[in-house]
Amino acid sequence: MSPLPFELPPARRLLRQGGPARLSLSLSYEDRFLRRKRLITDQGPAVLVDLEATVSLDHGDVLECEDGTRVTVQAAPEALLEVTGTDLSRLAWHIGNRHTPCQIEPSRLLIQRDHVIRAMLEVLGAGLREVTEPFTPEGGAYGFGRTHSHAH
Repeated sequence: MSPLPFELPPARRLLRQGGPARLSLSLSYEDRFLRRKRLITDQGPAVLVDLEATVSLDHGDVLECEDGTRVTVQAAPEALLEVTGTDLSRLAWHIGNRHTPCQIEPSRLLIQRDHVIRAMLEVLGAGLREVTEPFTPEGGAYGFGRTHSHAH
């Protein structure tokens, strides 16, 4: 196997859930929303992501460089708030009503740390715990992949 170059050719193709790749990019939720940006892979080489439009990259997506090199997108660990409670659907409704990105699991919700939302959840009786984990919230209902991408 030859050594990796310091710079990779531009990545202009996005493959949704594209499978395994030799390289990876660990990106936060906010950093996974992009169109054109130079990024450093987890293995060291830099790659210019140059897509046709701004997209929300999902954990497991693959960026393909002009030379065929593939780079897997991974959700990076970030500071989150774990939400638990006896009425999780009610708590999820309040979080969604504030257009807050939320990762929904059977026994918990994960949201980005926010002191205002935290105070609201405390008043509602939620169990709260600070965690550091990858964040993969639900996509928007309007086909954009982000909860803030629609107009009222």
